[in-house]
Amino acid sequence: MSDILTGIDARGVATVTLNRPELHNAFNDSVIAELTAIFHRLGEDPAVRVVLLRGNGKSFSAGGDLNWMRRMASYDFAQNQADAMGLAGMLRTLNDLPKPTLAVVHGNCFAGAVGLVSACDIAIAAEGVQFALTEVRLGLIPATIAPYVVAAMGARACRRYFLTAERFGVDEAYRLGLVHEVAAAEALEALAGTLTGQLLAGGPQAVTAAKALIPLVDRPIDDALVAETATRIAQARAGVEAREGLASFFDKRKPGWAP
Repeated sequence: MSDILTGIDARGVATVTLNRPELHNAFNDSVIAELTAIFHRLGEDPAVRVVLLRGNGKSFSAGGDLNWMRRMASYDFAQNQADAMGLAGMLRTLNDLPKPTLAVVHGNCFAGAVGLVSACDIAIAAEGVQFALTEVRLGLIPATIAPYVVAAMGARACRRYFLTAERFGVDEAYRLGLVHEVAAAEALEALAGTLTGQLLAGGPQAVTAAKALIPLVDRPIDDALVAETATRIAQARAGVEAREGLASFFDKRKPGWAP
């Protein structure tokens, strides 16, 4: 049985499912390497328009596999650094994926899995889901996931939850911005479907370009930034996709990319 399941439907929606339910979808170095390869492949596939990240079984993911962490305890510094770079690289690949990403969190989400959710563009979760950043309880720190978690839920919240390692519920995750919406368990799939449909309604190139704007503009405004944003919208306006989008709007029809 594969540790990760993947599939792409006719609309271009790719689903990546963590598939170690007996281990609460905990991940190890081989799972991390496989995820990295999958995310690279989906990012480069022109047929893929949206990527969903899910987990099978009771939990979304418990984070790092304990057997993997036990093995890491015997590594020297250089081996640990190389191993940690694998996780860091996977998270960056997910964060930088040029397609929109949606985490569908149906069950508990702990430690490194919070990093997976934080690296996705959109995250939704079912009522009753618990989150925790548990690393310090094991004498570890949430280092490689920290850039994404801090960006998602803010430095002030991380000052608490990185240090206490306490569990917090889905309502708190929503309040902090870690998840965008909360749904009853039986309504989570419908919400995922609605959001997927909204992502598919945008022009594929425009969605990718809009995602790329976010890290670009997250800095002080200066003349160079103003000029760069003007250049980017000018490029979009001159493109085939924009012409189709505007034509379909005035013709009162769906654009060619719409499902």
